[in-house]
Amino acid sequence: MVAEELHEEQFAKETLERYSGSPASDYQSNLILTNFPRYVDHFAKERGVAVHEGSMFKVAHSPEEEISILDFKIGSPAAALVIDLCSFLNIKSAILLGMCGGLRRRYQIGDYLVPVASIRAEGTSDFYFPSEVPALANFLMLKAVTDVLEAEKSNYHIGITYTTNLRFWEYNEKFIEELKASRAQAIELECATLFMASYKRKFTLGALLLVSDLPLNRDQIKTKKSSEFVFENFMPDHIEKGVAIIKQSRVMQSKKIKGAYHRNIDM
Repeated sequence: MVAEELHEEQFAKETLERYSGSPASDYQSNLILTNFPRYVDHFAKERGVAVHEGSMFKVAHSPEEEISILDFKIGSPAAALVIDLCSFLNIKSAILLGMCGGLRRRYQIGDYLVPVASIRAEGTSDFYFPSEVPALANFLMLKAVTDVLEAEKSNYHIGITYTTNLRFWEYNEKFIEELKASRAQAIELECATLFMASYKRKFTLGALLLVSDLPLNRDQIKTKKSSEFVFENFMPDHIEKGVAIIKQSRVMQSKKIKGAYHRNIDM
């Protein structure tokens, strides 16, 4: 018996269903991506919706707001995978709610950082484009992010992140010197990959990062205790900022403001 050929879209949707424990048809037209299962749990609890979990992802859907939130875990390979899979859904806009290490003395834990671009030091993005292609956040989503932050008078910075796959780098002096030389404003693990994959897939995506630690200062490296402090004090606002950004992006798309991919606007 010859097996029926599995086309790419069907394969992507079935993979997403296996990894998230949720039917592809349940995904809403707007998506919040995060690295933290606690974000999904909090979002679901506040809205009284169910949490679904598969072999890799954790997800919750709010049909009333037309928003899904998905925890794709940590690292650039997972970031690439989630964009490749979700690009086959009817999603109009997406925002990453992640955390980063701030690399400027004036930054404080709890500040927001809006990445306009990322240094592609993680390697995974090379599968999408040659190294000379810049990793940029989507312009419409950048505008939606800053509109919300300005309206709510939030403390935020705008800059470039350094995306790396290297962990436990805080004691690697050679890497620290290279990091400083890059003049990046923050360091994290996924933005360059997300920006490159979304550019390839024509997937309207931006990011709002929370400064969770100041790793160039040895006394402000993220620890178990400090991480808990960040979750307790800043997670709820971060999530609601993401929801507000999604709603603002929808308004902008309805007005045909430039920046989003046409395939996303016309869905």
